[in-house]
Amino acid sequence: MDIGWEELAPGVLRARLPRWDATVGAVAGAEGALVVDTGSSLAEGAAVRTAVRERLGLPVARVALTHAHFDHVLGTAAFAGVQVYGAVGLERVLRHDREAIQRDAVRHGLDPAAAAQATDALVLPQHAVSGELTLSLGGGRQVLLANVGPGHTGHDLAVLVPGREPGAREVVFCGDLVEESGEPQAGPDALPARWPAALDRLLSLGGEDAVYVPGHGAVVEAAFVRAQRDALARRFARP
Repeated sequence: MDIGWEELAPGVLRARLPRWDATVGAVAGAEGALVVDTGSSLAEGAAVRTAVRERLGLPVARVALTHAHFDHVLGTAAFAGVQVYGAVGLERVLRHDREAIQRDAVRHGLDPAAAAQATDALVLPQHAVSGELTLSLGGGRQVLLANVGPGHTGHDLAVLVPGREPGAREVVFCGDLVEESGEPQAGPDALPARWPAALDRLLSLGGEDAVYVPGHGAVVEAAFVRAQRDALARRFARP
């Protein structure tokens, strides 16, 4: 699989995986790379892991999962031996809702054998993030994991990468709290009434000058996130 990386800042990459246009991110540090989300299958996860090493010259040391949907988590077992982080409650969802995740993957077109293989081997987060957690990746590189949900799901995690040089823009990996390539999807596990507040927390985290990376689609500015927040508030306004 050809992983086409887009450099958002020095040592900060993202790729849009084929088929479902799901984002994966990679952040370089002296002690290894952090990967944000892992794709929809073991094959995608393995391709991402190989591509990170080839592009950054680093092993993957940590994985941050933004939420529990199949196109963001089913590649995690390809990262054997890596420390995995997720919002509080994500571990429970991945443990108890494996069959639902598998059915959702097949319903969206993933090969049933690939879906079964990935869910059977699904790796659970070892680290639950409540509030905010700062990770040091070595060499002066730090990232902030922030439990900003619920919204798109009950357990949404964002990843903030501060700029390393004066005036450098911060990068915020948003998961599916933000979508650029289509209307935000509110499935049965969404909490629509709380989604706008999650986007307010996201904007507070990144600020006006940050680069925001949606779970699907092209990178956006704060104004796009704010407009999507307002549209969601109107869409799910209580009568």
